[in-house]
Amino acid sequence: MYGAQLILALRRRDPSLEVFGAGGDRMRAAGCDTVVDARDLAVVGISEILSHLPKIWSLFHRLIAEADRRRPDLAIVIDSPAFNWRVARKMRQRAIPVVYYVCPQFWAWRQGRVRLLRKYVNKALVIFPFEEQFYCERGVDASFVGHPLADLPRPAIEREDYAGQHRLDPAKPWITVMPGSRVKEVRMNLPAILQSAEKLGPTYEFLLPVAPTLDRAFLERLVGSSDIHLVPEALPALYHSRGGIIASGTATVEAAMMGTPFVMVYRVSRLTYLLGKPRVKVPRFAMVNLIAGQEVVPELVQGDFTSEKVVARLREMLPDGLVRERMLEGLAGVKTRLHGPDQHGAHPADRAAEAIFELLPRPDLKTSR
Repeated sequence: MYGAQLILALRRRDPSLEVFGAGGDRMRAAGCDTVVDARDLAVVGISEILSHLPKIWSLFHRLIAEADRRRPDLAIVIDSPAFNWRVARKMRQRAIPVVYYVCPQFWAWRQGRVRLLRKYVNKALVIFPFEEQFYCERGVDASFVGHPLADLPRPAIEREDYAGQHRLDPAKPWITVMPGSRVKEVRMNLPAILQSAEKLGPTYEFLLPVAPTLDRAFLERLVGSSDIHLVPEALPALYHSRGGIIASGTATVEAAMMGTPFVMVYRVSRLTYLLGKPRVKVPRFAMVNLIAGQEVVPELVQGDFTSEKVVARLREMLPDGLVRERMLEGLAGVKTRLHGPDQHGAHPADRAAEAIFELLPRPDLKTSR
């Protein structure tokens, strides 16, 4: 998603740019020649990654070989630090400038790895307001450009039309459930979400947007006979829903941008949790809570993530009242903070593109807007 936004912003400045790399459907639609498909890299968890290492290693070498063949003027890496710092290292060894867009969350854990950014990255473009100071204080040339989702427009489709498209009852309140964008995440998170939906009963209708990194048939098999409606896009579902059950990640920011109160949930394997928990350096897991500096939405992680607790939290926030009002105010505050330094100006992707063009070594590509 972020890569596609960035490619379009870059090409608005110079339509002749050629882009290749690792990405998915949205980046392909934006004009990226995807040497590596993002779905093949969509693995989460310490123990889970181990079994996929041979495949990931092979894809890494395929990408580097293509870079050697094409000799790019600039390398842009997005998130995925375990993979991308190695890409950055290889590019710097080849004297290719590197921009890190959507920087690793080293402020959350393994802070010592900031040295990798100092060593291999020319410019860090961060998307959360507190990250710029964190990285700059540690010797990284970092700039806050705003969050790529901060300027998301509200979906234009009306509730009744959306209901008709997806066979929903517009008279019932809807709840959007988003168990994650990776297969392992979904397997860990979806069962308790389905139990929560069953406990809440037929008063509500439940929408599950199909992430572009997942196969619809896979979700259909897991959902089975549950009364869950699979829908193609997250934003209309969130916008028209009364609430959500959202796995930790980008989806929580999407929910905040749509002004949808939600419960954040997450579960990983026991081994991953035991290995990772002592290394976590932040007091909260939900990104909206980290940005706000307080608990805006409830967090149910690992052992706390039970259907009973999910239902209890939803029953507090779904009705009109003080709990819901405070959550809506908190989500609106998060959206304001994510807009970036120019609240009413350029989109974050355009600000990122401007910074990237400053690093392109060929002066003829530094065209004006």
